[in-house]
Amino acid sequence: MKFVLSGSFTPVAHLPALAIAADQTGWDMITLSDHTVNPETLTVPYPYTEDGSRRWPEYTDWPDQIVMMGAFATVTKRLRFTTNAFVLPARNPFLVAKAVSTAAVISDNRVVLTIGVGWSKDEFELLGQEFSTRGKRADEMIEIMKLLWTGEYVEYHGKHYNFDRIEMNPPPTKPIPIWVGGISEAALRRTARIADGWLTDLQSAADIVESIKKIREYRKEYGREPNDFDVLATPMDVFDIDGYRRLEDQGVTRIMTQPWQIYSPGTKDLQLETDAIRRYADDVISKFA
Repeated sequence: MKFVLSGSFTPVAHLPALAIAADQTGWDMITLSDHTVNPETLTVPYPYTEDGSRRWPEYTDWPDQIVMMGAFATVTKRLRFTTNAFVLPARNPFLVAKAVSTAAVISDNRVVLTIGVGWSKDEFELLGQEFSTRGKRADEMIEIMKLLWTGEYVEYHGKHYNFDRIEMNPPPTKPIPIWVGGISEAALRRTARIADGWLTDLQSAADIVESIKKIREYRKEYGREPNDFDVLATPMDVFDIDGYRRLEDQGVTRIMTQPWQIYSPGTKDLQLETDAIRRYADDVISKFA
């Protein structure tokens, strides 16, 4: 089992120092959540709460994830970076491919791209992207990015994207892993069909394990090795080492957490945040070394 530090809802100015602390204490990755803007009024309810309200307050920092990867790469040596999750079809595939590839090159291949198809129709409209086609477009975008990341001349002729021979450089020197986030049947099938890993939502351990079983079944259906994928999980009801070991036995490879919420809930103090990163490494991560 490895451990991933969540930088969500954290002041951006704190993030480089938090990444350094995680890099020095055995954390595997750091991750950030994704919103370009935060509309005052939602036209589509937030899908992951019972009442449709958002989990974060107004004026929360939402840094650009790829820009932060570049910043992290300059201050860390071994820590990896991922997204939680990057709303791929709200963007242009060429700009995403360029940004992610650049981040991979300057970080010596420490980037994992975790994508979702998104829920906020408001943001899609503001970014000039079609909301209703987001799932199909995401599938094509992944195919396009993998082609562009070869660094060779490539072409693509799909339903939503169509272009003749182009090349994009610099390419990553190793394949960039792509994980998929989401708990819908479509998300689980997309994970099984095209992804190297799956990102859970904030869920019970039982729900996480049930989804892993479904992904394994779907991978068999698609002719892929059923057990050969990563799972980045945020269990809402497991917080102890034995519980993490049980999840590991069921296929979870990484746990995402924000340790200052354990030791100093609600704090925005940088020293308390870094102290919590180091304490959690001693209390938990060291037991899985």
